[in-house]
Amino acid sequence: MPRPPARAVIAPALFAGALLTVSACSVSWPDRAASAGPASPAVSSGGTRAPVAAPTLTEDQARSALITDADLGEPWVPTEGFATWRDTMLKATTDSIECRRLLDALYAEDLFGPEARTRASTGLDDPWDGAQLRYQIVAHRPADVDATLAWLGSLPDECGQFTATARGGQLEVEVGEAEMPQVGEARQGLRIVLHGVSESGDAPTLTLHVAAVRVGDDAITVINGGLADVPADATWAAVELGAHRLTEVRKRGRQDV
Repeated sequence: MPRPPARAVIAPALFAGALLTVSACSVSWPDRAASAGPASPAVSSGGTRAPVAAPTLTEDQARSALITDADLGEPWVPTEGFATWRDTMLKATTDSIECRRLLDALYAEDLFGPEARTRASTGLDDPWDGAQLRYQIVAHRPADVDATLAWLGSLPDECGQFTATARGGQLEVEVGEAEMPQVGEARQGLRIVLHGVSESGDAPTLTLHVAAVRVGDDAITVINGGLADVPADATWAAVELGAHRLTEVRKRGRQDV
């Protein structure tokens, strides 16, 4: 008998302030042939900032490079709004500056900081598993994108396991590296688990797949999260298809100039 749909925007139960230990979460996404780990990001020399490249995509071209629910297939549909676990679990703080930076970036859905410009974005919901996927195309200096990718790559060591305080209570957070498809010029993937506890034993667990890829002078980000099963194959497909689509749109844009 098929599972009944469960909306991604249903709020999790509030959880108490006790701590728990989460098992290690260094993972792989779906097994793919000829897959490679993240490329080592380039580091700019001299400490100078390269100028922002002139936009190579129009707004229409950027929107055409987005993935859609049709690309991911059933049960993905256009989103009906932000999942409420963003406020109950991602709006959190911790003592570590680097780990707090990660939590802030996840809550704001802004991995590359205020100087990056969002060109196009979309949200998709999986009502079967209650997952929500956010996909963005951003414009930023390539050297700054690579610096962000290097920062993301450092987080399994810097923030492998830490405690955070959220609106509903305390969380034990664990950050592990996730395998990425070999697309774009540079890339980084993470799997993040935020787990709370309660005396009744019904504390929610939020799992997030985070991916960032540089494609020329642009970058794509994918954040796929949920309180139940989070389909890793959807994350992989969004990254792989999205990077190839953005590459083709950029190529056509140069040909039309």
